[in-house]
Amino acid sequence: MSGGGVIRVLLVDDHPVVRRGLRAMVDDLPELEAVGEAADGAAALRLLAADGPRPDVVLMDLQMGAGMHGVEATRRITALPDPPAVLILTTYNTDADILAAVEAGATGYLLKDAPPEEVAAAVRAAARGETVLAPPVAARLLGRVRAGRPTLSPREVEILRLLAEGLANKQISRRLFISEATVKTHLVHIYGKLGVDSRTGAIAAGLAGGLIRSASA
Repeated sequence: MSGGGVIRVLLVDDHPVVRRGLRAMVDDLPELEAVGEAADGAAALRLLAADGPRPDVVLMDLQMGAGMHGVEATRRITALPDPPAVLILTTYNTDADILAAVEAGATGYLLKDAPPEEVAAAVRAAARGETVLAPPVAARLLGRVRAGRPTLSPREVEILRLLAEGLANKQISRRLFISEATVKTHLVHIYGKLGVDSRTGAIAAGLAGGLIRSASA
């Protein structure tokens, strides 16, 4: 997070009117600052590679015309060294879209009909490393989880909860007084039981299934 506690936000959407509205919303809040706009994922990556203010959170649309779509852009952004959090803000809420974005590393998934205060709260949570899911998105994921409801051990739930708090493996090992290798083994089991292959996917499935609660709840 930038100096003074201000959260810097990069806006990525192919509709200029939407970007204008998002910028107005972001700039209207003293703790948020819009530091750039991009019409597609490729333009967002160019901005991130250029000199200038580094965003803490990227607000990312999914489908952006002929340009690089949001899932691929999210995958590339989250693979960068010290990447910003990516928060999806879109009109698409199919299972395929949600799961693809989550597996690509998105920190959260909101729909464009969310009120401004919900979007602002989600940006703050994303900057803290928390996972945020719009209620309809959580409901869809919950349906998938319930179809084959996983059973996690108390230790696995504890580790999943710490993941949701944004802790890295080394921090979890210190908190629980176990080795980092043991943490990694637990994560393998958690991923397998939840049917995911990423930290963000595990957190999203855990939130949707009621296995853990959001740190901001």
